[in-house]
Amino acid sequence: MESLSLYELNALVRRGLEQCLPDVYWVQAELSDVRTNATGHCYLEFVEKDARGNSLIAKARGVIWANLFKLLKPYFEEATGQPFVSGIKVLVQVSVSFHELYGYTLTVQDIDPTYTLGDMARRRREILKQLEEEGVLTLNKELEIPVLPQRIAVISSATAAGYGDFCHQLRHNPRDFFFYTELFPAIMQGDRVEESILAALDLILNRQADFDVVVIIRGGGATSDLSGFDTYLLAASCAQFPLPIITGIGHERDDTVLDSVAHTRVKTPTAAAEFLINAMDEAADLLDDLASELYSGVLSRLDAERQRLSGYKSHIPSAVFTRISGAKLSLLTMQKDLSQVVKASLSHHRHQMELLQQRVADASPEKQLARGYSVTLKDGKVVKDASLLNPGDELTTRLHKGSFKSTVQKG
Repeated sequence: MESLSLYELNALVRRGLEQCLPDVYWVQAELSDVRTNATGHCYLEFVEKDARGNSLIAKARGVIWANLFKLLKPYFEEATGQPFVSGIKVLVQVSVSFHELYGYTLTVQDIDPTYTLGDMARRRREILKQLEEEGVLTLNKELEIPVLPQRIAVISSATAAGYGDFCHQLRHNPRDFFFYTELFPAIMQGDRVEESILAALDLILNRQADFDVVVIIRGGGATSDLSGFDTYLLAASCAQFPLPIITGIGHERDDTVLDSVAHTRVKTPTAAAEFLINAMDEAADLLDDLASELYSGVLSRLDAERQRLSGYKSHIPSAVFTRISGAKLSLLTMQKDLSQVVKASLSHHRHQMELLQQRVADASPEKQLARGYSVTLKDGKVVKDASLLNPGDELTTRLHKGSFKSTVQKG
């Protein structure tokens, strides 16, 4: 029985593939195990997963040679804002080859970033739709930024140029407003963006009362490092955060999911600082307007009161005359009434006195004597008890007309 060596068999496979698949093909796949060696060649795997179970249904080894990779990588990342890493879906043009030693390989000839952009946009839409269905999509946008947003929690890399620009802009604002900023360091590029920003948000949440707003800024990083801001967990956390969040991630392209859920999205860290300064400007202008209104109101009120006092002053003489005339009339009326009351009282008391005088007169000794009574006196004192008299006592008896003397005899 004739047999083939393994090399011979693989050589047959190579020749067969070269004959059957001589062209290049556009293939949709997901990147996996992306690695770059010292010479600049990129080795990776292309995989396809079952849409239902998410299990692998196809896999192929891939390579992008260094001379092409140094062109394709920046082109792709600039166009998509997405790093060329494992986990993203791509549309690549490949040629099929088979090597007797290394086996089946897809060699990348070109890449279409619009496909990846579409997939990224779809993922963003799915995240935003999920947040909307959960009722949290606009929660942060509905918060009110304080009138004076001076206490700022900053999430950024301490060494980022954007952070320095942000602080410099705040410190050198035209009206010398005071801003207190506190940095909560985070990794703003790479695969730890989500993890580090969530950790910073937790620290701020524990000190929620110390801050007015949260600013998430990034500057100087590559556009390709924006994918970390497109995750569901980070978006959900920011959407439900109790303080208004301002993002200045530093890109001109489409908003990230984080931008879409934040209270306010600006392009750059400097623009974030300008937003806060403008808020302070508006508050200061409002205070100036209120001060002017208050000043004008006080002047107007003083003028009105001055006119009112002047009116009172002009009415005082006539009012005093009227009041005095009224008082005089009242006094005259009271005097007349008092005179009548006094006269009536005197007349009444005079009548009472006359009655008493008549009663006194009727009860006088003279009246009693005139009626036939007499008064007996002993030594000038009225005798009221005969038992007190002794024989021989000399008595005087007074009558209405005249008197006579008598001597007490033995009784």
